Amino acid sequence: MLMPHPVVLRGLVDEYEVAVVHEPADDTGGPGPRTRDLAYTLCVSTGTRDVARALEAARHWLAAGPVPAGPVPAPVPVAVVETAGARD
Repeated sequence: MLMPHPVVLRGLVDEYEVAVVHEPADDTGGPGPRTRDLAYTLCVSTGTRDVARALEAARHWLAAGPVPAGPVPAPVPVAVVETAGARD
């Protein structure tokens, strides 16, 4: 399983915890849109379907090793591949 970069994961956890406390609820009384987006991203990043389990997994991974120094790695560029007949 792929694991998110520790700096990115730490940022997601921190941002989620702030959003849960400070973001106003939506019209139905549920979490606001930013909180829902962060919960979804945490679940995808940790391979879970429940934000509580995602937070547990993230904290476990973060506790397992030091956060590397330096910038977050840049995403790898994706090549555009043309298929036959796809030209304008």
